[in-house]
Amino acid sequence: MSTTPDPAASRPSRSGARTLAVTSGKGGVGKTFVTANLAAALAARGQKVLVLDADLGLANLDVVLNLHPKLTLHDVFTEKATLEQAILPAPGGFSVLLAGSGMVEYSRLTPEVRDKLLHIIDLVKPRFDWVLLDTGAGISDVVLFAISLAQDVLVVATPEPTSLTDAYATIKVLATQQERRHVGLLVNQANRVGEGKLICGQLQQVLQRFVGAVPGAGFRLELLGEVKADPAVRQAVLKRQLMLEHYPGCDAAQAIKALAAKLLG
Repeated sequence: MSTTPDPAASRPSRSGARTLAVTSGKGGVGKTFVTANLAAALAARGQKVLVLDADLGLANLDVVLNLHPKLTLHDVFTEKATLEQAILPAPGGFSVLLAGSGMVEYSRLTPEVRDKLLHIIDLVKPRFDWVLLDTGAGISDVVLFAISLAQDVLVVATPEPTSLTDAYATIKVLATQQERRHVGLLVNQANRVGEGKLICGQLQQVLQRFVGAVPGAGFRLELLGEVKADPAVRQAVLKRQLMLEHYPGCDAAQAIKALAAKLLG
């Protein structure tokens, strides 16, 4: 991913942690699984990492990591707990700030939710090298606001037509509404080597026709990773284990390690 800051003035400066929003056009593409394992890969390289579950209404990071938190982001929002109490150690050597699942009050972006989430990001950034925002799927106002808090974006998609259609819609919104000129792409569950490059090229071509129509609005979609379909992924998901800890030699784990190296490179 480019080390050059995005020029859009609406996003925060690079003081403190580097912030990366991991998002997707539709659910079920492995976004949270990728986020958790990417955090472990970054931590293994000496980075101090926090994963913030920004899927405020349908959080499932705790399920992926097999954690049973007593305190969540909801408790911090309602001042029933401090931020320090709610930040928990996770398997893989990183920290997590989990959200409560099924919280209807967070399904839409109220001024209160907006202000509190922004405040939390401001508080955690000076304490970490990386803050990964595991957002919800789609283009709801809550999801888009969470993405707007990050300097960089990684869109996770699979080769299925519905996933690619929704990924295109998401990236188009980020390019037009948030004026992003660079978005990273990770193709998960690829069927063959090189499929990610092909998909990225196709999406870039379509996006350029749309975004490129705006004078001076050059847009670049960068392929940051390709994770081939791997039975070890399913095993890790079913066992609620980090793939990088329990299947470190599998192809998918190597791809996530390569993604971490690219981000740090």
